[in-house]
Amino acid sequence: MWRDDIGGCWTTGGFSVTCPRECRLRDGQQGLCFVRAREGDTMVLTTYGRSSGYCIDPIEKKPLNHFLPGTPVLSFGTAGCNLTCKFCQNWDMSKSREMDTLADAATPEAIARAAADYGCRSVAFTYNDPVIFLEYAVDVAQACRDAGIKSVAVTAGYIKPEARAEFYHHMDAANVDLKGFTEEFYGKVCGANLAPVLETLRYLKHETSVWFELTTLLIPGLNDSDAELDEMTAWVVGELGPDVPMHFTAFHPDWKMRDRPNTPGATLRRARQIALKNGVRYAYTGNVHDEHGGSTYCQGCGARLIGRDWYVLTDWNLDPRGACASCGQPCPGVFDASPGDWGPRRQRVRMRDYAMRSSHA
Repeated sequence: MWRDDIGGCWTTGGFSVTCPRECRLRDGQQGLCFVRAREGDTMVLTTYGRSSGYCIDPIEKKPLNHFLPGTPVLSFGTAGCNLTCKFCQNWDMSKSREMDTLADAATPEAIARAAADYGCRSVAFTYNDPVIFLEYAVDVAQACRDAGIKSVAVTAGYIKPEARAEFYHHMDAANVDLKGFTEEFYGKVCGANLAPVLETLRYLKHETSVWFELTTLLIPGLNDSDAELDEMTAWVVGELGPDVPMHFTAFHPDWKMRDRPNTPGATLRRARQIALKNGVRYAYTGNVHDEHGGSTYCQGCGARLIGRDWYVLTDWNLDPRGACASCGQPCPGVFDASPGDWGPRRQRVRMRDYAMRSSHA
């Protein structure tokens, strides 16, 4: 097994070990993810250095509620995905098979400079899963670390152990999509398996210092039963501990799943209550207007530590150490002495324009 020095990938015997699929390809053939291909005896990343676009988001949109709240994050993705989720809500990028989708090109160093220039505390690999462009994500993360910028992975956690350590060694935070809690759901709806995702979560908790949170998109009639939510949240507390935040977010019909209704707000509130009952200390609702379900509360005295109205912070009652200002109970996460003030803004970044400005600086 080796890593190519010119944008190749982890390979062994002619197939990629980045992904549990272990696609076995003929020379010139692409994997299911679209971005990895076999060239001779090597699997290569065909989209290194290219992106479907760059945008500055609030960090809460990832969603991360306990990682540098209120700060801007420079977000980008590429094309393709190693899952086949029928409900994908970023399908125009993750399901793209057109190289024209990748309109922007940037070196890792240029991305780090742009993040610093725009006042971003972090860079997020998002919109499609960064495990499929691992080499590019790692190189960007290294450049960002050199510039004092943190790196965030928004991922399904579907990655092989051989690549997992390399990938997360360079990440500061992650939001992992725990898409359901049955192998049947993962197999029929996502074209994947649950077990590797659970292995990733155990690895993150017990073998890294990466701050991570979980997101489950609840789809009516498919992964939103009381029994499944009870089993999932009990597993999280038992295997990962009570302080890993869980986000329950609303589905809307998209991609190949347009026959299902939108998730009712009541379903999200029910999931949150099941999580809290099972000992999850920080359970959130998302993709709906629910200030109570989106806010963070002290586990000591019950005070509202961080109020959230969509992506606007309405309250901040943490002291500079990240503890409750009322009772001193620590709140787990990564916090600055004061919150950011980015709010709900979304700002497009044309990397080519930034590169031109840099060249004339």
